[in-house]
Amino acid sequence: MTRLNITLPDEIAKQLAEKRNKSRFIAEALEEKLEREKRKKIERLLREGYKASSKEDKKLNVDWEKAGLEKWD
Repeated sequence: MTRLNITLPDEIAKQLAEKRNKSRFIAEALEEKLEREKRKKIERLLREGYKASSKEDKKLNVDWEKAGLEKWD
């Protein structure tokens, strides 16, 4: 465990004062926030990957259509 000294806005500190185990509450809140950020980053990277590969996919589809139609003449 690591001990931290943090500064919070007064309103949040008031709400936190009502919690029995403040350290656990803060740790769980941070875990949730960090997990959401991690998922958002993964989703962003997947979207970027799909966008980048969609151009290649379209070209491959055109090439395969041409190859498939060559024997029909």
